[in-house]
Amino acid sequence: MPVRHPQSKPHLVFANAQGEIIDYSGLHMVGAAAGRFYLPEARDLIELPTGSEIFTLPVRSPVGLEPDSGDFALLAENPFQPGDPVQAVAAFMAPAYTALYSAAFVKQEPVAKAPLLPLFAYTAVGWAEGKFWVTAFRSDADVRQDANQFNLVALERRTKKQLKRLSHNRLVQHLGTCCLVYGCPAARNYFLGRWEAPLPCSPVCNAACAGCISLQPSGCCSATQERITFVPSSQEIAEIAVPHLRKAAKPVVSFGQGCEGEPLLQAQVMEQAIRLIRKETSRGTINLNTNGSLPAAVERLAAAGLDAIRLSLNSAQPEHHHRYYQPKGFTLNELCTSLDIMKDAGRHVSLNYFILPGCTDDPREFAALSRLLERHRPDLIQLRNLNMDPDYYRQVIGHRPDAPPMGMRAWLQALKSRFPWLRFGYYNPALR
Repeated sequence: MPVRHPQSKPHLVFANAQGEIIDYSGLHMVGAAAGRFYLPEARDLIELPTGSEIFTLPVRSPVGLEPDSGDFALLAENPFQPGDPVQAVAAFMAPAYTALYSAAFVKQEPVAKAPLLPLFAYTAVGWAEGKFWVTAFRSDADVRQDANQFNLVALERRTKKQLKRLSHNRLVQHLGTCCLVYGCPAARNYFLGRWEAPLPCSPVCNAACAGCISLQPSGCCSATQERITFVPSSQEIAEIAVPHLRKAAKPVVSFGQGCEGEPLLQAQVMEQAIRLIRKETSRGTINLNTNGSLPAAVERLAAAGLDAIRLSLNSAQPEHHHRYYQPKGFTLNELCTSLDIMKDAGRHVSLNYFILPGCTDDPREFAALSRLLERHRPDLIQLRNLNMDPDYYRQVIGHRPDAPPMGMRAWLQALKSRFPWLRFGYYNPALR
């Protein structure tokens, strides 16, 4: 279907003291990038994707644009109830969509009272023509995690049946929680017998990522899901993977999920599991999502039959990478070595590149990423929105720009022009 854009400029939306979302025609919606404000063009706006959510941002005032003067303006109080407080609003988009601008807001005084935002992505959202509009684009046409692909009644029935049938398999029971409690799309697709299935295996990690969604220190923002508490056996892993690869459409199985630590710390179990799987079937893609910290382990996994790797990366600048990952015993160099090992083995390599407007498209970051791409030549960049308070992220990495951001559209076009062989998407591809 063709992408539809609004015919008029969307209004700013805000939340009142009761959390109700209200649109205000006195200000146009704007977007933000690293603390700078921008008026989106019509082409930057699409209808809020089905399956997205609207969040209120506590102790943060929304910023809009005055139609007459063209000046940016802070909405300090409810224009319909003078004196009443307001909160900014953001969209957390469904999978396969990538943000062009973040929500525009300013922390209320005293700034110290503003709590850290939970670990989600915060895209600019407005209201026009009876609809919510977001500053984003669809970055992958694959429908594998679209909300309309899930019949929740059938899903629950099939999940409970599989949990009963494989009651002895701890990994299946863990995925049942991911599916029924957390609504994990990958776990849902496993129980529906299609597309990409998750194979989490590591309860421990060798990094302390500032935006880790499965483990956060006490007193920080809450993790969005629980981490796996055991290491499954290679037999438990193969019992899930083999039938899925044999029967599913466009089958992929992936180690390294949001509900675990670093899977390379369980390289021996993964290696055994891959060999067991490939004894039974040559069909489908075996993928690993990882921080790339242990190149020797990656080499063993490639020899065992690993088809693809997705390397997570917040920044191609070593100091920004280190500040975000807080790694234990590895650097960005190890990630690049793991990339080279898989490329030398003729395997598929993706970068899981965290997108935050204003940081991703910072000219220095673009230059650093370009050097990495020229030297190591990954096959695909997965455009994944960074799930983290944007102000806190910039604080963590020490983001101090010396030039305005390029703009996410210009950033993407520059990469496509400079690296015509490079593909862009959102998901791990099915290779066979």
